[in-house]
Amino acid sequence: MKYIYGPVPSWRLSRSLGVDPVSTEKKTCSFDCIYCQLGRTVNPAIKRKVFVKPDDFVKELILTKKLLRESILEKGLDEKELPIDYITFSGLAEPTLAENLSELVKVIRQNMSQPVAILTNSSLMVREDVLRDLLLFDVVVTKIDAPNELLFKKINKPFVSYGIEKIIEQIKLFSENFNGRLEIQMMFIDYNKYFAKELADIAREIKPNRVQLNTPLRPSPVSPLNIEEMDQIEKEFKGLNVVNVYKAKRPKVVTLNERETRRRRPSD
Repeated sequence: MKYIYGPVPSWRLSRSLGVDPVSTEKKTCSFDCIYCQLGRTVNPAIKRKVFVKPDDFVKELILTKKLLRESILEKGLDEKELPIDYITFSGLAEPTLAENLSELVKVIRQNMSQPVAILTNSSLMVREDVLRDLLLFDVVVTKIDAPNELLFKKINKPFVSYGIEKIIEQIKLFSENFNGRLEIQMMFIDYNKYFAKELADIAREIKPNRVQLNTPLRPSPVSPLNIEEMDQIEKEFKGLNVVNVYKAKRPKVVTLNERETRRRRPSD
């Protein structure tokens, strides 16, 4: 299987079946975040294009559904109870780079009943076509790691020409039109741990359904903050619905395709 991986034990989306709508061999992204578990961005990209043919994706999705059903029948469970809570677009690339994102979402809607989520670095939300595509999801997890331009360039190392203020404005715009669940992930490391108040203020302006307070616990070029530091950061987000990576529960899952999963989640 090439485009679908998992299920994975997600601390934010429980039992999550991953969909990689770009599926390149090497990391393809509009950022080169210093903490990324996948390493350096080998293929910098800011233009959308079709990476995955819908016909190929449909075949793999049907096969995945069959394998999931077989796995639960072996355990004597009801075949209607597929062991996944969300179908999540993520992977080895920024998923909004896929020009046919909306078409792939529709394929999932036609074949699966689980809610559909996406993890995006928010960089392409300046595009109207990307905003339209994101409206199709049940859950959109955006990313903001920096409250200012200096930190944005230092932490996220963007390949886009515009700055973090533009991206934040677009997330605000999206939040006003989105009827699903909007979440913001914030990755805290030494560089931005003293800017928690500023980031919390930005979150209050956006009014997301939840803020994910993260630090790189998986293998990363950057050391994670400890639990005490993350607890202090959490205090700045008073009044907001937050989930702290140290406190979140991770479900048990049975992965169907170990190789493809480890390519995208090296530590799972």
